[in-house]
Amino acid sequence: MKTLHKLLLPVVLGALVGCGSSSPGRAPTDGNGNGDDNIGNGDSNGHDPVAVLSCDTPTYETAKSLRIYQVMTEAFINGNPSIGHGEGYGTSHHMGDIQGISDSLEYIADMGFNAIWMTPIFDAVPIPGQDIWADRLDATGYYASNYFAIDPRFGTLDEAREMVEKAHELGLYVFFDGVFGHFKQNAHEYPSINDLIVSTEGELRSGVGRQAIYPDDLEFFKEVATYWIKELKIDGWRLDQAYEVPLDGWRAIRAAVEEASASVSYTNADGEAVNPLGYMVAEIWSGADEIASDAYGPEDDPALCSAFDFPVRYSLVQTLAVEESGQSNATATNLNAGIVSAHGQYPSHAIPNGFIGNHDLVRFGDLLQRGNIAEPEDADYWQRHKAAFSFLASYTGPITLYYGEEIGDEVPGFAEQVTDNCAAQGLCDDHVARNSGKIEGLPSGVEHDVFTANEQQADLRDYLRDLMHMRANNPALYRGERTQVAVPAGASSDLYAAHKADEDSAVLYLLNVSDEPLEVTFDACAIGSNGALADLMSDETVDADDESYTIQIPPLSGRFLNIEAPTERNPGCDSGSIVGEGPLAACDLPDAEGSGPLDQTLYIRGTYPGGNGFDATPGYRAFSYKGDNLYQVVVDEAEGSFSFKFASSTWSQEYAVAGSAPVILGTEQPMAIAAGPGTESSISLPEAGDYVYSFVIEDSLEEGTMMVSRCAE
Repeated sequence: MKTLHKLLLPVVLGALVGCGSSSPGRAPTDGNGNGDDNIGNGDSNGHDPVAVLSCDTPTYETAKSLRIYQVMTEAFINGNPSIGHGEGYGTSHHMGDIQGISDSLEYIADMGFNAIWMTPIFDAVPIPGQDIWADRLDATGYYASNYFAIDPRFGTLDEAREMVEKAHELGLYVFFDGVFGHFKQNAHEYPSINDLIVSTEGELRSGVGRQAIYPDDLEFFKEVATYWIKELKIDGWRLDQAYEVPLDGWRAIRAAVEEASASVSYTNADGEAVNPLGYMVAEIWSGADEIASDAYGPEDDPALCSAFDFPVRYSLVQTLAVEESGQSNATATNLNAGIVSAHGQYPSHAIPNGFIGNHDLVRFGDLLQRGNIAEPEDADYWQRHKAAFSFLASYTGPITLYYGEEIGDEVPGFAEQVTDNCAAQGLCDDHVARNSGKIEGLPSGVEHDVFTANEQQADLRDYLRDLMHMRANNPALYRGERTQVAVPAGASSDLYAAHKADEDSAVLYLLNVSDEPLEVTFDACAIGSNGALADLMSDETVDADDESYTIQIPPLSGRFLNIEAPTERNPGCDSGSIVGEGPLAACDLPDAEGSGPLDQTLYIRGTYPGGNGFDATPGYRAFSYKGDNLYQVVVDEAEGSFSFKFASSTWSQEYAVAGSAPVILGTEQPMAIAAGPGTESSISLPEAGDYVYSFVIEDSLEEGTMMVSRCAE
């Protein structure tokens, strides 16, 4: 079996040419710029070490509420027809500019977003005689020459300042795109304000680029990162290809950003003086283990606190559309397993950023067409967008939406425009997907026609607006702890169910990923409710009937039900004991002779630490035969969550809880064959200790009974 999250490999050229509270800010710190973290006094390498940083700060508590709108600057809105790159990768007009972003800010704020991130706007100075490929690369902004100047083809410093100030007045944070791991070959010709220059010995990149060298380039990029916070009072950085900078580099840059943010202030939409937020989010287009190691860093010495959640993005599009490769797994269990798998590999300080697409990926609408699932003339096309948006609104942590997705944008004839030799022609997936921005009432596209949404686009846009405002008003959605809710077996592959709770409230989120309506009955204890459920998107109320709730979920739809009277204990109807009873809970049974009915050794394979994303078969997780078709293994587990299967080393035998339901500790559950990705079960271990995993297999080898139990002390 190849796990879903091992498939997250970027298109090569995409990696080369563009990886590229409603009131902003937090209360200012003291006038000396003292933040939560301090910089040390030097080490043997002559660089200042950084005190251990924390992610448990006001910055990152606020960051959980971020609803970011992303734009590809050169492809977005042409606000000043007298400037622009004119050449670029993909299908847009290539004339987007800072004025176009500024003109769009009221729309973005009205849509319920509270932040904006634009792709790089620093000056990519042409090299004499450079070819059209370099011109196109310049338009992306991802190979800058002068990090302390705005590209005149995007606008001026004054226009950038006015754009940031306007955004702040509208309640929007502003994040710039920081490319701190590579630059254009002529970048050394453009010193920093303090006369620092970049290195010239790094590996060549993309024809006209060069790799940064650390720690040689650290002080230069610390100055870049802090200069724009002090000069324009931006609120932080999206960090392109963050794996190019070592963790110590990120710690130093992050500490400098937080110190700079604490040293200046601006007036927000409420008329309050606040510091820039100082949020930093990494882009590492890879699996959860690489994101954990190359962005977050270890538990005891965090580097970055936030990174884009690529693994969950892939699980989402596989469930409701297809991923770029065409792979799909249209089950709710796939979606849940993707979350448990990825988030189980992130350290506890991780604050992932959820998203559906970006400038390096295919638009959701074009993925629907690539998978022959729906066309724009089909109702399902729009409903699947709504389903994806609802999941994004339910996500714990910051979220990001790519421009145009709110109107279900797609590129007509997308497949025909992606060429076989796409890298040589600049027409790979990501290039083609970068089409012209469309903002109601503003000129758009090559013809500069004023855009007006059609009925379907407007309906989708209005739905997303309602979602964003609803999310802003319900903190349990963006900062609440997520608990998977057990779904009745008959609906487990169609219904994703999550309980979201913070200290003040609880919400039940339900997503029907099938094209048929569902009627599901939950026991009150299963969802942690003692009262009525109020739909946050309508006036409907669902009352309990004999301590159970019968809920209707339309096809391809999400529902947000406020739990008016949450129970004190977590959702779930088990007895509360994680220690089971009977032979399946015994932790000291002797081995029996023979191997029983199974002809291969089975292992617990999963996303636990050391599980290598389902690829590992460690001996300490190998089952032993105990007789009477019973197999067991006792494992010393750490507290945490992961997804798993009982499977052989060759994947010829795979089992999980029937219906891929989650484990209920200390409880016998039916076991069934769970072949293929997305069919695993999840488990949450509330405390460290010895746990026994047991199953009794039927002679047919197709089903059985299983239990996971804490060993009695």
